[in-house]
Amino acid sequence: MAEVKKDLLYAESHEWVQVEDNVATIGISDYAQDQLGDIVYAEAMEVDTEVEVEDALGSVESVKMASDIYSPVAGKIIAANTDLEDEPEQINDDPYGSWFVKIEMSDPADLDKLLSADAYEKFIEGE
Repeated sequence: MAEVKKDLLYAESHEWVQVEDNVATIGISDYAQDQLGDIVYAEAMEVDTEVEVEDALGSVESVKMASDIYSPVAGKIIAANTDLEDEPEQINDDPYGSWFVKIEMSDPADLDKLLSADAYEKFIEGE
């Protein structure tokens, strides 16, 4: 069973969100990295990029497939984790410690559309 951290919010597209003040830190869930398999490439969008909900924030490639990472919130990217480009395997080792971007949210109400940890657990059980 995939680990689901209780203090995070989740998107149905399997991104996790940690909120501090008006900044959302975003990565992919343990479930997502498990489904992808061994990740061999990861890239985040550049700082100062404006994103809307469901815009691509970055991408990952694994031995199985390639996938975009989608934004669960709208706003401006204020930090990008460029370490993932050199060490994409960090995501497999620690998906909750391997964030992609930090976004200064333009509308905190976007968070209302995300799943709690309990709701996300139920969601992935149904997949």
